[in-house]
Amino acid sequence: MQLDDEQFFDYWTKNSLKQKNSSRTFLIGLSSGFAIGVGVIVATFSGWFPRATMVANSKMSSIVLFVAILLISVFIAIMYRKFKWEMQEQRFLEIVAKKNKQQGSSLI
Repeated sequence: MQLDDEQFFDYWTKNSLKQKNSSRTFLIGLSSGFAIGVGVIVATFSGWFPRATMVANSKMSSIVLFVAILLISVFIAIMYRKFKWEMQEQRFLEIVAKKNKQQGSSLI
């Protein structure tokens, strides 16, 4: 087993529940969602596609657009946090399985 795996195993054993509700990963996901929202705003109001800009200006309220961007950003933040935690948990379970396999083979 690698040294990195041992360190991660010790870290995740102590901090898995704390990481599940971490605000740091939520903020990273939130900033990613806002970056996507800024991209949507720039694409809408830059005149890149004139017909879409006309439709957006005539039928869409700017408040609805900002609320939608806020909701999308929060959704991305929550999903990012869950995804990050699941990836770490999967790595932990793989290390546990590797340890169990090594212990089983050393008994034979």
